[in-house]
Amino acid sequence: MAATIAVFSGGLKVKAGFLAVQISSLPLRREFPRYLSTSSKRTTVAAISSSLRVSTVYNHQQSNRSSWPRVATFCTAAPDAGTTVSADESEKKNESQKEEENVKETANLLDIKVGRIVKAWQHEEADSLYVEEVDIGEAEPRIICSGLVKYVPLDLLQGASVVVLANLKPRNMRGVKSCGMLLAASDAAHENVELLVPPEGSVPGDRVWFGNEEDLEQLPEPAPPNKVQKKKMWESVQPLLKTDSSGVSMLKEHLMRTSSGLVTSKSLRNANIS
Repeated sequence: MAATIAVFSGGLKVKAGFLAVQISSLPLRREFPRYLSTSSKRTTVAAISSSLRVSTVYNHQQSNRSSWPRVATFCTAAPDAGTTVSADESEKKNESQKEEENVKETANLLDIKVGRIVKAWQHEEADSLYVEEVDIGEAEPRIICSGLVKYVPLDLLQGASVVVLANLKPRNMRGVKSCGMLLAASDAAHENVELLVPPEGSVPGDRVWFGNEEDLEQLPEPAPPNKVQKKKMWESVQPLLKTDSSGVSMLKEHLMRTSSGLVTSKSLRNANIS
């Protein structure tokens, strides 16, 4: 809004918009020396008002009309709303990317490997459990207990290629020491469960990671089981594991893979992984 200021001998009229920093209330007579001409005063006032929007508060109760009225002025620099929103959005985006990278780094500290079930049988003390001997590229097969009796026929486990989480602390499961976990996809109701399938060409002991093929060279050493348990690494990663609409296993947007390709579920889409 263009400001209009007119200087008269008996007073000052000022029209303008809002200002937010209170300058003060000063007699305007002192601001314009007597030796200035009327035109000079107008020029000076116009120069000031062009950069500031002035709001005037007149003292209508003042009885001495011959004195100059005091004017309370306020000044504000309006924030650039567009810039503020942009900065906020940028900050949120950076935080989201940082959080995602932190989860990915945690997931890649898990020792997830390709395995092959050498032998499987029903647990003698638990109707819901199988016991498997699983080759994960070590000197001896791992003994792992899995609650898959309701979901996977025993004959389908024999010789099956599987994905194993290997750096969990061993657990005693009804008298059997279980040293790992088979990863599987399940629907929301947990009525259908399928073991994850490594890509063709994978062999027992192949590392499974999240990300691009190039990330293999930068993978850290897996964390020891005590650290995995203490830091609750699996608990922080597991809720973010899913299969996508084509059955590919993912950690958020990061693909689950081996050097031979992608880890998948045979038929479960948009499913949880645990």
